[in-house]
Order: sequence, then structure tokens, then C-alpha cells
Amino acid sequence: MTFDLKKDWRRILIVLIASALMAFNIKSFVHAGDLFPGGVTGLTVLIQRLAEKFFGLKLSYSPINLLLNAFPVYIGFRFVGKKFTLLSLLMIIASSFLTDILPVYTITEDLLLISVFGGILSGIAISLCLYADATSGGTDFIAIYLSQKRGMETWNLVLGFNVIILCIAGYFFGWEESLYSIIFQFVSTQTLHSLYRSYQKQTLFIVTHKPEQVYKAIHDVCHHGATVWNAKGTFSQQPMTMVYSIVSGADVKPALQAIKSADPDAFVNSIHTTEIRGHFYMKPKD
Repeated sequence: MTFDLKKDWRRILIVLIASALMAFNIKSFVHAGDLFPGGVTGLTVLIQRLAEKFFGLKLSYSPINLLLNAFPVYIGFRFVGKKFTLLSLLMIIASSFLTDILPVYTITEDLLLISVFGGILSGIAISLCLYADATSGGTDFIAIYLSQKRGMETWNLVLGFNVIILCIAGYFFGWEESLYSIIFQFVSTQTLHSLYRSYQKQTLFIVTHKPEQVYKAIHDVCHHGATVWNAKGTFSQQPMTMVYSIVSGADVKPALQAIKSADPDAFVNSIHTTEIRGHFYMKPKD
């Protein structure tokens, strides 16, 4: 595993931009609204506020965040991918120290605006990180490990972790901030869904006279297999072939272009897939 600056400099730059956005979000929107973001970031903020409330200690963000990320980073380095983990570690370190360095900057004091626009900024930062094939750390490492290596659904696990943070925060600091934090996390998730689609799945139904060429086009683009069965067009009364395949959301556009090149007359129906069971090829992290 080696870094090639000519090849990886874009990924490094995107990660640094994402870390700056994440730190700015924490020192502006999150701080102004006393919100609790999801994941390890939220746990770090919670520990900081508990220490100040009960012990009068103003703890720095970076040592807590780095300590909490130690085990997830080990999981990523050991089981997910070394370069992927190193880029994620860069994100964690840069965002942690920038959070300590940047001054507090209050853009607005309206809690609803803080929750919505802070959530949008958080979603953009996480999306940038994922585009660089890295993560913002914390529960993302464990979620990716369980998804790729164990085939487990991880949404409920992450959601349960966030619920625990919000319940503790609500008990000690008031439920209003916790409820606005839910809006913050929801907006962040929706922004992520809109900007980053690689983890989403699409089902393709292709009616074609050239099934072998269509299947090869799909496989060449995204390395997925397909199921082929005979069909009949009710209008033309001609024998047809149906090619069925599932691809990631990020591969839909190039796959459709490849299918069109293989058979310009193919009829394609693309459907959003919410859940699949069984083997599904996912590009391994480097």
C-alpha cells in the first residue's frame, strides 16, 4: 500500500476540504445551537459538555475525538482497507485540530435554521469524504466492516447509537436541543442520500434482442452479473429476452450508457431497490 501523489492528491485535497467544512460546522452551527451530531462526533461533543457541566473542565475536542476513534480506526485498518483508513484518519485528525483552532462563529441564533443548514453542511462534508473513498470516522468504520464482511444491516445499529447519545444529552441538558439535533441528523442524512448514491441499489429490467451484449456491457462497467429469461412482446408478438440485474446507484448512469451502446433499441426500466439478500459485489476499499 503506497500513496501516489499524482493519483491520490485529489482524494487528499477533498478530504482536507471536508475536514475544514466539518470543523466549521461544529464551531458555528453545532456550537450555536448546542446540538449533538451523530456518531463519534456527537459523543465527543457530549463528553465535552458533561465535563464542563459537572467538573468545570473545558476539554479540547481533538484528544477526545482521536481517542474515541482509536478502535474504529483499528477495525478499518485491519479489516476494511489501509489506504482508505489512512485517508479517513487524515480526515479525523485534520477536523479534530481545526475544531480546536477555529474560533466560534455564530451565523444565526434561530434553532430551526441552525438545525437545517447545519445538517446540510454536515451532509456535504460527509459526502465529499465518501467521494474521496474515505469516511469521517467513528461508526462509519464499523458500519462498513459489518456491511462488507458480515453482510449485516447497519442502519439500525448506527441509529441506536445516536438515540443513546440524544437520550443522555436530553436528560442532562434539556430535550429541546436533543429534538433539534434529530432535525440536524435527519437533514444531514437526506443531504447525503441526495449527493452520494454508491451505497444505494438500482434494479435494471432490460428488454432486448441482444442479451449477451447487454450483459457484457453491464459486467464491464460495474462487474455485476445478470439473470436472463425468455419473454414475449404482447404488441409485436415477437420473442424477446429480459435481462435482470442490480447495480449500485453510482453505476446506473454509466451502465445505461453502456446498454444503449450495446443495443440502441433496448427498453430499460430502472427501479430503486431498498433491500437485497445474497451476494452483491462491492468494490473493496484500497
